Amino acid sequence: MQISVRVNGKQTSAEVEPRTLLVHFLREQLRLTGVHIGCDTSQCGACSVLLDGKLVKSCTILAVQADEREVLTIEGLAPREGLHPVQEAFQECHALQCGFCTPGMVMAAHALLSRRPNPSEPEIREALRGNRCRCTGYQNIVTAISAAAEKQSKREAQP
Repeated sequence: MQISVRVNGKQTSAEVEPRTLLVHFLREQLRLTGVHIGCDTSQCGACSVLLDGKLVKSCTILAVQADEREVLTIEGLAPREGLHPVQEAFQECHALQCGFCTPGMVMAAHALLSRRPNPSEPEIREALRGNRCRCTGYQNIVTAISAAAEKQSKREAQP
């Protein structure tokens, strides 16, 4: 089946089998390996991407469901030069250990900050509910998301 998807701002067309999951399409056909396959049961959130601006687990979506839609992966989050404020904050706050959950956590954080620019700690923890860190780095992740919110508000306040 032919699909046309805008991925990280770039229009792409591809032939996919109707049963192909979005995560496999992104990783295997588009070579966007920042989208991780963690649990195969939609429990861990390592495969999280934004689909039309909404956080989804790409292991639960068929590639054909993304036809004529927009997908943002971790690879498309950063500006051409440097890192996105969420990525900077994760680095500065040591919000990663093994790094396997990091892309999904960053995408969940970005989705949260897009709809709630200054979230409380309980709101951050709620937004991360669908993402698992096996290294138990949650406190630094929460700290990083708070720092990212502050970074973004300072950047938006600059003329």
